[in-house]
This record gives sequence, structure tokens and C-alpha cells, in this order.
Amino acid sequence: MADNKAKIDRVFHALGDPTRRQILERLSAGPVSVSHLATPLKITLAAVVQHLQLLEESGLVRTEKLGRVRTCRIDPAGLAVAQQWIADRRSTLEKRLDRLGDLLA
Repeated sequence: MADNKAKIDRVFHALGDPTRRQILERLSAGPVSVSHLATPLKITLAAVVQHLQLLEESGLVRTEKLGRVRTCRIDPAGLAVAQQWIADRRSTLEKRLDRLGDLLA
């Protein structure tokens, strides 16, 4: 349970930054090299690498190096952690609303 909470915390911390969300948006179109990923961002390549490290630690992104090129891609497992957390909260709220509806009927 504590390990799952830590995963959830890392994912939402990573998603809390607009630059990291922008990186994920770009990666949603498919794998991209770090240099191409950095091009439209108004930050240094070193800063992009730091953001990618955090995204990788959170499980949202995977990177691999082939020769001199490091390629990044979204890791669906990281998104599944956030999706499950949201689904659990939604289910709880829907049950409460159903009970309220029953009381008001």
C-alpha cells in the first residue's frame, strides 16, 4: 500500500509541472529524440534532461539510447497508475451521489 502511494505521489508530482506535461503531450504523438523534444521548449537541453529523468523515475516515460541518440516514449504503465487512482475516486463519489439520490427520491 505504501509503495502504491509513493507511485501515485511520483506520478502526480511529475504531472504537476507544465513543462513535463508539454513533454508528455509531444511524446503522445510517438517516440522522439531528446534533442527534437527540446527544440520547441524555451529551456536548455540540460533542463529537458532533468525533466525527463523525473518523468522516467515516475514511470511515465521510458528512454533508450541507440548509438548517440537517446529516444523517449510514453510508458503506459505510469499513466495507468494515475488512471486507476482517478477511477477509484470517481467510483467512491458516484456511490455517494447514488445514495444521496436514493435519499432524495
